[in-house]
Amino acid sequence: MAAACGIALCTTVAAPAAADGGTTTTKPTIVLVHGAFADASSWNGVVERLERRGYTVIAPANPLRGLYNDSTYIASVLDSIKGPIVLVGHSYGGALISSAAAGNPRVKSLVYVSALMPDVGESGMSLAARFPSELGTATKSVPYRAGGVSGTDLYLKPDRLHQVFAADLPQSTTRVLAVTQRPAATTAFSQKAKVAAWKHIPSWFLVAKQDKTINPDQERFEAKRAGSHTVEIDSSHVAMMAHPEAVTDLVLQAATAADSARSALAATGSARAETEIAGIAAASLIAGAGTVLLGHCLRRRAR
Repeated sequence: MAAACGIALCTTVAAPAAADGGTTTTKPTIVLVHGAFADASSWNGVVERLERRGYTVIAPANPLRGLYNDSTYIASVLDSIKGPIVLVGHSYGGALISSAAAGNPRVKSLVYVSALMPDVGESGMSLAARFPSELGTATKSVPYRAGGVSGTDLYLKPDRLHQVFAADLPQSTTRVLAVTQRPAATTAFSQKAKVAAWKHIPSWFLVAKQDKTINPDQERFEAKRAGSHTVEIDSSHVAMMAHPEAVTDLVLQAATAADSARSALAATGSARAETEIAGIAAASLIAGAGTVLLGHCLRRRAR
């Protein structure tokens, strides 16, 4: 009976593990966060490639109103997603993902594309002061009012956008970008980071070697400090538009690593469960054998 119970226990406990195993292969959802002076369409080439590989992709509209406001908004988008997440940020979007991912265990990887990656107490402005670029000479300030709130927006000067922002795109494309650009409030760059999720979540970084908007040396500094898996390509600031294949490859590395981590965790859990089940079954068999031997001994003494 004890042996039979051990076998039954093994069969009963192992079944749910097999059923659960079906969920461990779920691909992560990839969330792409754009930066200042751009919109979600800047990710179009990357979105198409990721979807062809079978990934669910979301490219939310970044409000561009300030680090605290925007990171809270992106965090709320993440809360609406089930399962694991790979979070990708370009330019100012990098600062947002560093804040939005904090405390969210479903964010498995962070990817920075020619991006800001501030530490606690740093801002876009403080990093730019250490690593100057041409961006400061290419922006213009425009006051705004909205809903009783007033502030200052930053735009790229149309005659400087091609050279500073997207030198490896056709000028016909950059003329449209200049007209349709979305401005960022100055608070996007002046507010200091309160958290830095890259300290706790594995990160990947693409350095754009021809970047005139964010100094490539700043990008290298950020990536080295975070211990990021880093690649460098000959690109302007908008690497995801000019070189969508290279950006997609890096995102896929992060997504594959997230998948591998989940599979390894699942395998470890299954192996541990099988070991525990085997131990229980073995103990049951030993206990059963002991009961039989004790019965023999008692009968011999009775004789």
